[in-house]
Amino acid sequence: MQISSRFTIAVHIFACIRMFEKDYKVTSEFLASSINVNPVIIRKIMLQLKNAGLITVARGTGGISAVKSPDQITFYDIYRAVDLIENGTLFHFHENPCPKCPVGKNIHFALDGRLSDIQKAMEDEMKKFTIEDVVKEIEMRNEREN
Repeated sequence: MQISSRFTIAVHIFACIRMFEKDYKVTSEFLASSINVNPVIIRKIMLQLKNAGLITVARGTGGISAVKSPDQITFYDIYRAVDLIENGTLFHFHENPCPKCPVGKNIHFALDGRLSDIQKAMEDEMKKFTIEDVVKEIEMRNEREN
């Protein structure tokens, strides 16, 4: 199981907004050149972020902007916006374990709580990190390189 690349692409989008919005119009084409993916992929992710209330999109080539400041946008916010998880659960359980098997009839009991705890721990960690954290790291690394 893997969280899709939509998550890291969305973080990249927000970092670009924060770093470039004062000097450039941040458009899907602009973002696609930084992320090195097709602008169609960027537009799909932007729609998810817009639907989650995290960005606004100006029509045409007006560009995008974040609704909140970078220190208020958490990894969790982005994860919830772009990595839609089925029924709110990260782990998808196989549907019909055999009720006659000692493992099959008890597997849900043995795993459900643990998997829920794992998901909660991951989501709690994601709430600790913001776009501002990412941007500060990028700026620091860029300063070291120059």
